[in-house]
Amino acid sequence: MKIRSAEIVVSAVNRDQYPNEGIPEIAFVGRSNVGKSSSINSLLNRRQFARVSQTPGKTRTINFYLINKEFYFVDLPGYGYAKVSKTEKASWGKIMERYLSRRKELCNIFLLVDIRHEPTNDDKAMYDWIKYYGYDCTIVATKADKISRGKYQKHLSIIRKKLGLSDEKIIPVSSLKKTGFDDLWNEIINIYTEKGYNITVD
Repeated sequence: MKIRSAEIVVSAVNRDQYPNEGIPEIAFVGRSNVGKSSSINSLLNRRQFARVSQTPGKTRTINFYLINKEFYFVDLPGYGYAKVSKTEKASWGKIMERYLSRRKELCNIFLLVDIRHEPTNDDKAMYDWIKYYGYDCTIVATKADKISRGKYQKHLSIIRKKLGLSDEKIIPVSSLKKTGFDDLWNEIINIYTEKGYNITVD
């Protein structure tokens, strides 16, 4: 995939701040420090494009990144940081529900989990939330360089069982080794194509 342009359009909290041009979106969600920003940066081949919060669990905005002026990557706030107060967790929930409840431009949600560990209860709740709102979901297993390829299937089976997946894909990636992102781009292109959007790929 040739990246001709990438820009942050808005960091939104309220629905009236969202882009409204009807451009398709794929959202990235996962717990704090799972590697959302690193994955977006790796997809775009940019080192520090996506914003990385200096304080985990404090980001409370939805960042809309316009890619090639054709589609958006949407970076949702991370969840599951232990030091976040109940008030902050409630605020996160409202921001997420506001976005997920009626977003017709949203084509798919990439749920990022750490390939090394069994998904957390928060990951399971996020997956159930995604399915409740009727969205398609792709699982992105980050930090794949931390285990040997021979152990992939064992760890992917654990992820599939914990989340209760049906036929959703799991794509292992490593931002450190820059592996898996061609597979992720193929998935992105297929998603937009199946939804009827024409995406320029070269």
